[in-house]
Amino acid sequence: MTMTNPGGSSFARPRASEGGGRALSRRHDRSAVMFLMPFGLLFTTMMLLPMGYALYQSFFKVQRSGLGLQPAAKVFAGLGNYVTAVRDSAFMSSLLRVFMLGVVQVPVMLGLALALALLLDSRSAAFKRTFRLTYFMPYALPGVIAAIMWSFLYEPSVSPFTAGLRHLGLNVNFLSGNLVLGSIGNMITWGWTGFNMLIIYSALQAIPGELTEAAVMDGCGAWRVAWHMKIPAVRPALILTTVFSIIGTAQLFNEPQVLQQVAPTISPSYTPIMAAQQAADINDYNYAATESVILALLTFVLSFGFLKFAQRKGDSE
Repeated sequence: MTMTNPGGSSFARPRASEGGGRALSRRHDRSAVMFLMPFGLLFTTMMLLPMGYALYQSFFKVQRSGLGLQPAAKVFAGLGNYVTAVRDSAFMSSLLRVFMLGVVQVPVMLGLALALALLLDSRSAAFKRTFRLTYFMPYALPGVIAAIMWSFLYEPSVSPFTAGLRHLGLNVNFLSGNLVLGSIGNMITWGWTGFNMLIIYSALQAIPGELTEAAVMDGCGAWRVAWHMKIPAVRPALILTTVFSIIGTAQLFNEPQVLQQVAPTISPSYTPIMAAQQAADINDYNYAATESVILALLTFVLSFGFLKFAQRKGDSE
């Protein structure tokens, strides 16, 4: 509303609705902050603070002087622990070993998960609930228990696989140095394929049925519908499961730790987390923190790099 003062000039009266809108916006902001505060506190105390403390500890080392009779002193080491870790052949081998495992195992696992999800989503699939539960059951089994089960299946003296191959004239030891990494990859694939399948299958369920019906009416077969319509539609789910798989592979610990009891070829520093645990077992917590920080940085680089690669490829298409 415009008002005229005695001098003849006009001015605009502030609208009451503008002030009320700003007050409402502030109330909404306060409500959002209150809802996010519990998560923020939990995330800060359980994630950010431990990560920051580990990074802080990685710049120190425990120094003992003389014959070790004097108390140990913690001194600032700068990047000394990181230089030691880079020169540590056992730790670098563990990083390379996990990287090689992920390069082969992750695509195989996600390929199987995608195939199973497409089979469940097909029109001709029967007993969908039964098969969905069957595929998911390995993931529901605790990881340590599954690793113990697989250790019996791999142990040459009791393994049914080894016995069956022996009858065929093949002497195969799944825990030998050449095969143990593949055996671990098989365990991971068996345990996590069903979980990734459910994520992809949920994305397939979100595709409107009218699209697939229209494609079928246009003469597209099941393979063309899956390749040209369904797989592109679940691309975000495939990216998500790939990132989860990269992070999970970097955190590999349970399977080799359990198999170590029956497989002498698995060293105490077989994976990066096992190497950090080995350093912690000898009370070298600063070096363990250094190895953990390096693993976290590499995992972040690989995950973020894959996301950027997938984003650029999607934009180019």
